[in-house]
This record gives sequence, C-alpha cells and structure tokens, in this order.
Amino acid sequence: MKIKKIWFADDKIFITTRTGKELWQSLLWYPRLHQATDEQRNRYEIDDEGIRWDELDEDVSLESFSYDNPEPSGIALIFRKFPELNAAAISRRIGMKQSLLAAYISGRKKPSDAQETRIKNEIRTFAKELSTVQF
Repeated sequence: MKIKKIWFADDKIFITTRTGKELWQSLLWYPRLHQATDEQRNRYEIDDEGIRWDELDEDVSLESFSYDNPEPSGIALIFRKFPELNAAAISRRIGMKQSLLAAYISGRKKPSDAQETRIKNEIRTFAKELSTVQF
C-alpha cells in the first residue's frame, strides 16, 4: 500500500493510497505537525514507509493509518489536549509506573475502565488543588 496523495482538514491528516483507499489520523497524535503552518506541512517527502517532514522532525508511518485508534480518546486525548500535564508527576501521584501511563497516553495500551477513572480522578484532584493557589 503506497501513498498517492496527502492533505489536511479539520485537524486531521488524510491520505489516499494508490489502490484508492482513503485513510486519516488526528493531528493530535503529532503535535509538531498539528502546530505547523500550511507551508511547513506542504514540505514533505513520501517513501514506502510513510511521510517525513525534515523541517519539523516529524514522521508518520504508513502503517499508523491502519491503527484502530485514528483519533485520541480517553486518557490519550486529555494529555494531547493539555500537554502542560506532566505524565511523570501524575503517575507518581497515583503510584503508577510512568511507562504504563505513557503507554496509555500514546495509545499503545488501553486502560481498564477502573484504571482510566483512577487517572481522570487524579487529574481532577490536581486541577482543584491548582485552582486554590493564591496569587
């Protein structure tokens, strides 16, 4: 499956393969590409492995377009929308290995409902604590 065409719309990257299949992914998975200008996004190279933006130091593999989660959800979405959140600090606060939380954030692993609730509750607790800071 090779890439014939790429384009961007609605915070997503779309591709058409040479076989005519149209696939997409959320740009939230790729923060540098998400924040790039149209001009920067248009300076890419396509090869058999995927797409490369040298200027942005960003790569999108062709394989990634076939993943089950083209758009972040749950924990992954929270950390993508709020990159200010420190995953290491949150993992320490709940006593979770940082590597496990990182796997949830990247979408490599999916937390159980109970685990996701635990993480979300800690983020809410942190937000409440932060809102009480006096300046």
